[in-house]
Amino acid sequence: MGDNLRDIPEFIEREMGESLQARLDALGTFKELGAPDLCHIIKVNVKPAIKETSSYHYVSGIDASSSASLAAYLNSLTYAIDESHAWFSKGAQWRIRSGVYCCYNAFSRVDVRVEVKIPGGVESYAINVRGERQEATAAIWQETYMTAMLRSILYSDDANYRIPGFRKLDPIPDVSAQKRFFEAAEQLFFKGSLLGSNPEVQLPTIVNNHLTAAVMKYCQESFRFDLAVQFFERLYRLEPEVASLLAQSYIGTDEELKAINVLYDALKQMPQSYALLHVQADFLRGKGKLEMALRLAKQAVNLAPSEFITWAKLTEVYIDLGDYESALLTLNSCPMFTFSERDLQRMPKAAKAHLPIRSDIDLSLIDDETGREHEADPALLRLPAPSLRGTFSSAYSLLTRLVSKIGWDELLRCRSLVFVMEEEYRMQKEAEETMRKGSQAKVMAHHDEIEVPNRDQLLSPNGTPIPIIKISTESEREREQEEAEEEARAKAVEAALEKAKEESTADDNADPSMEDIKLDDLSIHSDKDQDAEKEQDEVEADAEAETEDKEADEEKEAEEVAIDRSAIKSKQIEKPSIAAASSSDDEDNSEEEEVELSFSFSNKRLCDRWLDNLFMVLYEDLRQYTIWRAEVQHFRAVNAPYRKSGTDWEIYGDLATRLHHREEAKDAYQRCAEQKFSAKALLRLLEIYSDESNLHRAMEVAIKLCVYQERWYHETIFPTAIAHNMNKLIQSEGLAKVQNTLIALNASPAVFKLMSRYLNRAKTFDVPGSGR
Repeated sequence: MGDNLRDIPEFIEREMGESLQARLDALGTFKELGAPDLCHIIKVNVKPAIKETSSYHYVSGIDASSSASLAAYLNSLTYAIDESHAWFSKGAQWRIRSGVYCCYNAFSRVDVRVEVKIPGGVESYAINVRGERQEATAAIWQETYMTAMLRSILYSDDANYRIPGFRKLDPIPDVSAQKRFFEAAEQLFFKGSLLGSNPEVQLPTIVNNHLTAAVMKYCQESFRFDLAVQFFERLYRLEPEVASLLAQSYIGTDEELKAINVLYDALKQMPQSYALLHVQADFLRGKGKLEMALRLAKQAVNLAPSEFITWAKLTEVYIDLGDYESALLTLNSCPMFTFSERDLQRMPKAAKAHLPIRSDIDLSLIDDETGREHEADPALLRLPAPSLRGTFSSAYSLLTRLVSKIGWDELLRCRSLVFVMEEEYRMQKEAEETMRKGSQAKVMAHHDEIEVPNRDQLLSPNGTPIPIIKISTESEREREQEEAEEEARAKAVEAALEKAKEESTADDNADPSMEDIKLDDLSIHSDKDQDAEKEQDEVEADAEAETEDKEADEEKEAEEVAIDRSAIKSKQIEKPSIAAASSSDDEDNSEEEEVELSFSFSNKRLCDRWLDNLFMVLYEDLRQYTIWRAEVQHFRAVNAPYRKSGTDWEIYGDLATRLHHREEAKDAYQRCAEQKFSAKALLRLLEIYSDESNLHRAMEVAIKLCVYQERWYHETIFPTAIAHNMNKLIQSEGLAKVQNTLIALNASPAVFKLMSRYLNRAKTFDVPGSGR
């Protein structure tokens, strides 16, 4: 088609300008760095009868420091129009009439736009969330440039920032661009807290935001910590808290003594900074000084109790110390935040999508990985762990680290020791309810036994009797109640006497519970009702005791043929069983009863619902992992092949990675890569091979990933996962050896050219190892 861009993705609009209006409507929803840059163009045909069309595509990595650089990109698209040819003549010719480039400024919360008319002029302006135009000043252009760079660096490999037809260019192609990036970052450094931060951080700070994260990522993945040292040394003179970042940079350059001195001086000026304490704690953990790291982590929690990262750091230290119960309690105390999705705008449905494939791409190395989910086991697809985001994902990582240290059974034991279980809570409530009812009954009985003193005994201070005023309804009710109780007692005593006489003349099969009752102890004289009541209580108590002894003997005999359920409960949950048993004691021992029944969970805590859910997520992961390993062992024992689909192997690899089983994950990813093309599996294998310094296999995987990235318009060289692992290999093996390995693989010229970009960049930017 002659109206399409060559080698550039684009989406044809149904209505002209609808993508620009959708972006304007979405400006108010952007919370952090904003959506990718939007490029909108209008194409016309040289023949007036043919209707003009409009299209758009996403792009990142463009230098947005001025309107001239954005206009240059729009102008470059005029050379990318396809020229379709008919049989005997050139087809209808298309050209770009105008274009609009949109770049979001996260500092000022405006959308900077550059309109280019061909031929014509260039107009630049900024639009706020209300749709009002503003002048694009020099300060706004600097902020726009930095925002665009941060999006390119931080979201280069972010799966949550993946959009179809997203063209990614290299944000820092040369040394001069790198210098300009650090200069702009230094000027805007103290505005960084306006940009937001990682999902694990609730309140962005000067040293914990997207700007500092981008600078550290750029330096860490290229192993150029010297750049970070130079950058943060200048800022440290203005802000002592920057020492946390400067110390990390010093440690990266193996200058630990300087890092310690910087932290010492900074803490004297800012003892309330948890970022400084965290750097110290990590340094001490690396040196094995866990007790000292623990004190620092606790102090950081006291300084920032509302931050997730402080509690997570304390949990990590407890795990290192082997104090798993405290680690669970600390993890339960972590404040959890709702995960905010990346800033992406919702577009109207396009009339057509144009996703071209470059002619020099070797499609034999890659295969489309979409549409394979139907091959997977539904039980594996339903695993909830992959959907965790933000603080919940980080907390789950800590939980899986715990279970990898001590195992599932020991983790459940620790959980039952520190958290109140549901069965314990239910039995505690039942015991408290029983105790409450017993207390109410005793209070009522105590009121019945209260003796009202005679009127003559109540004297005022001057010796005159005090008149007793009694509410008539209360006095009548109490009098009737006392008469009824006296009559009931007399009848009960008479009935007990008659029953005792009958049982004394009965045969030897009489109830043994009444054998020890002495009739002489019973009195039916009306003037000794209180004594009779007490003695009757003793008779009933003795009878209950004899009955309990008999029931205990019967239960003992029954245990020979069946297991007593109450015994099972007492073994599973000890404390509630003891509290429940104490409720059957004699009611006269009121103080002992209250002590035994007032069982509390002062030594336990309630488990938060989110952590309880994570335990269930972990259970599902462990269950599937156990089934998988059992099947592997079974098929290996019978010497039979174990077959699964490629998607199944990919999920198994992710599962083993989450549970910290590196070798099992490696095996699963390898089997996945043998059956189908999976960018995720290959990327994991590249990380594993580069860590193992397996140069040959790492280069094979990197070639496939490089071709795959080029197929989907990812022209970014750095920072990417491929470049990071290539730099790791160059640092460990040397640039010459990596180059020779690439040549030995005998790749095609186009593929060799793609891979050479990473090696040339390492040499240009002086990555460690590039000189040998």
